[in-house]
Amino acid sequence: MSVTNPAPDLIPARMINEYVYCPRLAYLEWVQGEWRDNPDTETGRHAHRRVDKKSGKLPEPEDMDEEIVVHARSVTLSDMELGIIAKLDLIEGEGNRVTPVDYKKGKRPHIAAGVYDPERVQLCAQGLLLRKHGYEAEEGGIYYVGSKEHVRVPFDDTLVELTLAATDGLRKLWNEPLPPPPLEDSPKCPRCSLVSICLPDEVNWYRHLDEAPRPIAVREEDKMPLYVQAPFGTIRKKGEVLEIEANDEKCTARLNEISHLALFGNVHLTTPTLQTLMQREIPVTWHTQGGWYYGHAQGLGHKNVQLRIHQFGASFDAESSLKIARSLVRAKILNCRTLLRRNWRCNEESPEKALKQLKYYAASAPRAQEMATLLGIEGQAASIYFRAFSKMLSPEADATTFDFTRRNRRPPRDPINALLSYAYSILTRTWAATLHGVGFDPYVGFYHQPRPGRPALALDMMEPFRPLLADSAVLTAINNGEVGPKDFVQHGDQCGLTNNGRKAFMGTLERRLGQHVTHPFFGYRLSYRRLLELEARLLGRYLSGEIDHYIAFTTR
Repeated sequence: MSVTNPAPDLIPARMINEYVYCPRLAYLEWVQGEWRDNPDTETGRHAHRRVDKKSGKLPEPEDMDEEIVVHARSVTLSDMELGIIAKLDLIEGEGNRVTPVDYKKGKRPHIAAGVYDPERVQLCAQGLLLRKHGYEAEEGGIYYVGSKEHVRVPFDDTLVELTLAATDGLRKLWNEPLPPPPLEDSPKCPRCSLVSICLPDEVNWYRHLDEAPRPIAVREEDKMPLYVQAPFGTIRKKGEVLEIEANDEKCTARLNEISHLALFGNVHLTTPTLQTLMQREIPVTWHTQGGWYYGHAQGLGHKNVQLRIHQFGASFDAESSLKIARSLVRAKILNCRTLLRRNWRCNEESPEKALKQLKYYAASAPRAQEMATLLGIEGQAASIYFRAFSKMLSPEADATTFDFTRRNRRPPRDPINALLSYAYSILTRTWAATLHGVGFDPYVGFYHQPRPGRPALALDMMEPFRPLLADSAVLTAINNGEVGPKDFVQHGDQCGLTNNGRKAFMGTLERRLGQHVTHPFFGYRLSYRRLLELEARLLGRYLSGEIDHYIAFTTR
């Protein structure tokens, strides 16, 4: 399923550069609106600080004579016939003869042409624009900041043909339903800022299913979520920091260190602060004081409408939905089994019976022919798992406080159920923000039925991660004594966490999200926080048809 729209009249010259470098990269950036910084892009932006400031003026061709010296920075030119728009770093020359100069952050490459083809094409596009505007531009130049060298680039017929062909090729990509196939084992990929979005080796692995991808090192996200649970507190922006005030206390957090903002209870967020967070695509989520997630806000959202079209199409197709749901339920049961096997602490009883039953239901899930059957399989497995849950508690844990017999919710009636419900709420919020950032609609799922206000896809995707993240964090918090009897409050038959209890447990859960795990298919290590995004992007590749099957994550 695809949408046909006319391509934009003007193509940025920078995108022509990207197309020559890697057509898939150009598609992801230009058509799907993907972007992610890495050290190279940040260094390049820093190198452009001076040339991005406008200075000088480019006179009209008819006003120029041989005595006029041209020196103009940050000039934007476009032409409808060429279909190109470009921002020129520097234009210099004398009279009607001018030379565009582009700035690059690195060092001059030692190759025959002196400059790589993507940079030559981008510069030639600028030269063609200058010609269309009546100037003489026979050559351009590239200044390499790293080596402080200037390299000439003649605009010969061969380069002009290459530039026009690349422009035409890029324009044809606009209405392609899928991005071009990823490069195979290319040295370009490890340094690409979009490698964790493009997933070149992962997509190729799914296509061939033979060799594990290269362990490409992607910079870990150094931003962290900010949780605010200060009743009647106020959050406002001051410069590049957020100021949180409550009960005559004040603390601050730097905006560039925040991945998302989670508000619990009656917390006031000023309008200018919300506008800034939206501009920076930092999601804001709202929770009740007890932790129940009920909404989020986040800028204009992702530009990739094709992904949502594929998502909606699959959600309306019973067979497609069942196929995805079977993979998710199978992975959930296997991960529950792994958690039991690794954490069993009861010496008086063997886990073998429960492990055998869970293995049976995990094998049954892929054979379910109806969603109702799959729901029954999941329910049976969950009953076995939670009956054995208390066997993973440490003998040193307070038996009176942490007496768990069965799973209950709405409301939770004991401390362990309160912790589980709170953990699932936080995990739902985390998945909703991740899915929204990738381009999905978190409210349209495949296994959980859509209801008003219910993030069905977030609930779907969290199924395999309930035992790995939420349940594991609950066990860690109890067994390590990070939460105790004083961290819970009982109201009738309802049990909840105190403010200090929530704060302590959030720390446990965030540590778990930051822990690294080895991917069972790809062989490299990554944090659970990055793993969630990887799983969401792989699902997107499956729904769009780039890969033939989706295998939900199971730990080793």
